[in-house]
Amino acid sequence: MSLWNRLARALHDPDLPVWYDPAYRLPITGLEHQRGLEPRRADLAAWALLDLHAITPAQVHRPRRARYLDLTRVHQPDYLESMTRPGPLSRVFAAPEWDVPVDEVLRSVRLAVGGTVEAARAALARKGPALNLLGGFHHAAPDRGGGLCPVNDIAVAVAVLRDGGFEGQVVVIDLDAHPPDGTAACLERDPAAWVGSISGSDWGPLPGRVDEVLLPGARDADYLAALDGLLGRMPPAALAFVIAGGDVLHGDRQGMLDLSLPGVRQRDLAVARALKGVPSVWLPGGGYTADAWRVLAGTGLALALGSERMIPARVDPLSNRFADISRRLDPQRLRGGPPPQEVWITEADLADVLGLPARQELRLLGFYTAEGVEYGLHRHGLLDQVRRLGYSDLRVELARVGVGDRMRLLGTADGREHVLVEGVYERQVVVDPAGRGPVATVLFVHWLNLRHPRGSFSDRRPRLPGQDAPGLGMAREAGEVLALMCDRLELDGVGLRPSWFHVAYACRYRFRFVDPVRQGRFEALVRDLAHLALLEATHALAEGKVTLDGQVYAWEPDLMVAWRGRPPWTEDEQAVTAERERARFHLVARPSLDPPPAARAPDLSAQCPVRRSPRRAPTRARAKPASTRPMVGTGPRCPPELRPITTAAGTAARAGSQMVKPREPRPTSRPPSGKATSPEAASATAPTPEPWSRSAANRSKKRTAAVIPP
Repeated sequence: MSLWNRLARALHDPDLPVWYDPAYRLPITGLEHQRGLEPRRADLAAWALLDLHAITPAQVHRPRRARYLDLTRVHQPDYLESMTRPGPLSRVFAAPEWDVPVDEVLRSVRLAVGGTVEAARAALARKGPALNLLGGFHHAAPDRGGGLCPVNDIAVAVAVLRDGGFEGQVVVIDLDAHPPDGTAACLERDPAAWVGSISGSDWGPLPGRVDEVLLPGARDADYLAALDGLLGRMPPAALAFVIAGGDVLHGDRQGMLDLSLPGVRQRDLAVARALKGVPSVWLPGGGYTADAWRVLAGTGLALALGSERMIPARVDPLSNRFADISRRLDPQRLRGGPPPQEVWITEADLADVLGLPARQELRLLGFYTAEGVEYGLHRHGLLDQVRRLGYSDLRVELARVGVGDRMRLLGTADGREHVLVEGVYERQVVVDPAGRGPVATVLFVHWLNLRHPRGSFSDRRPRLPGQDAPGLGMAREAGEVLALMCDRLELDGVGLRPSWFHVAYACRYRFRFVDPVRQGRFEALVRDLAHLALLEATHALAEGKVTLDGQVYAWEPDLMVAWRGRPPWTEDEQAVTAERERARFHLVARPSLDPPPAARAPDLSAQCPVRRSPRRAPTRARAKPASTRPMVGTGPRCPPELRPITTAAGTAARAGSQMVKPREPRPTSRPPSGKATSPEAASATAPTPEPWSRSAANRSKKRTAAVIPP
């Protein structure tokens, strides 16, 4: 595919400019599991486009932050001033104040706005498309924001260009699943601005020149037909902005549309054909599924290559990125000490000559020094992410404890030093449960905890059994690091004993219980509790409200392993199937959702490393409060709790209890597999309150993401 992409790029658009910055990742840890928003979307899309040779590094531009002078061309000063305070800004992102570090969040937002402004200038200069990997904040109006949109980057870019003398017709093709209420308000007084939109939700009349098509639940054919009509009504444009929203996908918890990935690619190609020769800025808008990054990367493929080819399911940009970094790491830096050719005499040599006892330097798993661990975390970009959450003076501490080697990452916040990451590891021998096969040595994880001690639990972010603090939102990265450690140490796999059901559930695609009977019983448990959300299921087990064979079932924390390559022995599939069919679990009472006391000793309560499939099957939708949906609206049919936050007369979050029942997704045609079927890992990689449905069994079992409380 890489050679084909190189040729296609040379023939189609070899110079497509792309704006991206690592700080595009919003430092809000709850967005992933509460909203379904993949915080790494821009990263994954950029890495995928580079890996697939759709673009070259020279085509990637780092944006400059938008100036407040430019923001005030659109937004009222008192509103912008309110965004510098935790309360109002946190309400825009529907997150608790502690989870919204104002300076870093506004840095991400201003970089995105600056990228849109620069992309607009580049598009006018080259008379063609430009892509910004963060932007399309279409819910922000001059005096209000909401729905994850604090400011309107499109309106700011138009205002900056108008101030510079640009007078041409501007068109905004808004293909996000939600109405462009903020953009319409910002451009209402611009006579040379037209907004066209296809939405899945009706929020009532919009101001200004807006051609809005409402298609709730539309699938590919109906959507593409409506798009052709909208493009036919579009006025001739001197500059176009396209929000190629990722929330139009089937299964998106926030969107009310039903498109497939191929259908979304056809959407992008149709718009690109209609805008051929027209300067255009492409933006990602919303997207609340695991495949949202594929939509954004697909937009890049459509623009750079004109390609209809889908990104292969096996492509995992995060894993590829970390593996590439790991290959370039200097092993000597990880182990500590100067390169061998620079060592004339070692400390051990000197101690031997003087008859002194040699000092033994503590190494994690006999290999990594504390400096080496810190160096590796730095090179993988993890320390920068932690700093953005409000922690400074980061340092790594190693110690030998009773069961293995302990690694801690500590950081300072609010005048105190906190434990942010803690893991206890050892090399452990695993024997074939039948006693007839070879043995294997695994990287055994006794305990792994990612903690955000500045945070707190709430109804929106409940505490799972075993947690004593919210997570850092770096679950996938932690899992990739463990996998790379296993590779570097040439071990056979990663092992653990999950202390809670949600830990085993989160690990289910990559990890399996070594005992085949235990694996079958686990699959039966997942099957029989499939009607519960994961939060309810794990609490029901912790509270003794699940029975097996008429007896209260106590969770069994047995050994699970993710093998590095081929397993050293063949699993007894008949034993797995027999136990799965025999075991029948029953819920005797609803759980109270009152977590037991948080674990204080190593028991792996923070969940295990596991890599997630890049593909995600649809799940049955459950009714959930509209107030949890990251949208805003101003029309009469928009629920009050979804209306935007305003200032001047008072910046206040609107509250409400109205329920919104989402549409039922179309059924999948693929039969359920014999593997575990289950809920999304609510507290880890997958967002809550997404339902736990049997259709999840259809997910690919290839590389999956690390799940430690995010």
